[in-house]
Parts: sequence; C-alpha cells; structure tokens
Amino acid sequence: MKVSMENDYCLIDNMRNIEEWFNEYGESHQNPTNKMVHWICVPVIFFSVVALLSLLQLPIFFGLNLTFAHAVLLFAAFFYLRLSLNLGLVTIMFASLCLWLSMTMQGLELPVFAIAIGLFIAAWIGQFWGHHIEKKKPSFLKDIQFLLIGPLWLMGFIFKRLRIKY
Repeated sequence: MKVSMENDYCLIDNMRNIEEWFNEYGESHQNPTNKMVHWICVPVIFFSVVALLSLLQLPIFFGLNLTFAHAVLLFAAFFYLRLSLNLGLVTIMFASLCLWLSMTMQGLELPVFAIAIGLFIAAWIGQFWGHHIEKKKPSFLKDIQFLLIGPLWLMGFIFKRLRIKY
C-alpha cells in the first residue's frame, strides 16, 4: 500500500483528497443557474433520503431504536470525516438536523413517506434541469460517490466564504 502526504492530506493508493473531489465535481457545475439549482436541490434530496431511510426500522440492537438512516449516516460520516474533519463535522450536524426533522415529522404523524417522495422527485427534476442547462451529465453518473460529495461541496463554499479552513 502506497501512502503519501500532499497538501496536508493523506493519500492512500487512489483515494482522492477533498480538493480532487471538489475539482472533479465542479467540472460539471460551472453554470450559475445549475449552481443555484444545486443549492436548493442537494439539501432537499439529502433530507428526503434521510426521511425515507428513517422510516425503515432496524432490529432492536442493545435496546436502541435505530433506523436505516442511522446506519447510512454512520457510513457517510466516516466518508466525510476521512476527507475533512471540519467539513465532515458540519455535514454530520446537517445530517443530524435532517434525521431529527424526519423523526419529529413521524412523531407528529405527518405523511413522511409522501412528503419525502414528493420532495425527492421534485428535487431530482430540478437537478436534471440544471444539468440540462449546464449541458453536462451529473457527476454521479461517472462515480456514485459523487452523491455524497454534493452536500460537502456546498459546505465547502460556505467555509470558503467565511474563510474557514477545511
């Protein structure tokens, strides 16, 4: 296994660092309209996926009432934290907010499934419209991991605007 240090990031074999992910993701996100669409649609898709996964219960484990959302977000947390501790922590906080909101909606007996499916479909229509304007395919068609990069990419813009190192 080859290990090297570049730009304060540890690269193991072909693992991309955060800047490499952002640069590649950014190639198909140059158009201002497409970027605006992503600012709306990526968080909505993220929330809708969390909400849908929160409806699927896992078997009770050590008395904990866990859902598939917990399991998937745990995996996502490791992925995010490996790329950037600061961005990872903020993205995990956003994910926790999404999970809390979906669980609160369930507690209020709102139609979470219908709401999440509606948001999911509408947001993906927006995403594909944005990429139609961009005239470039969505990044996830090249690499499914880009579905996880989208939220991190947006957080990266916030960090840059606030001049916070990620």
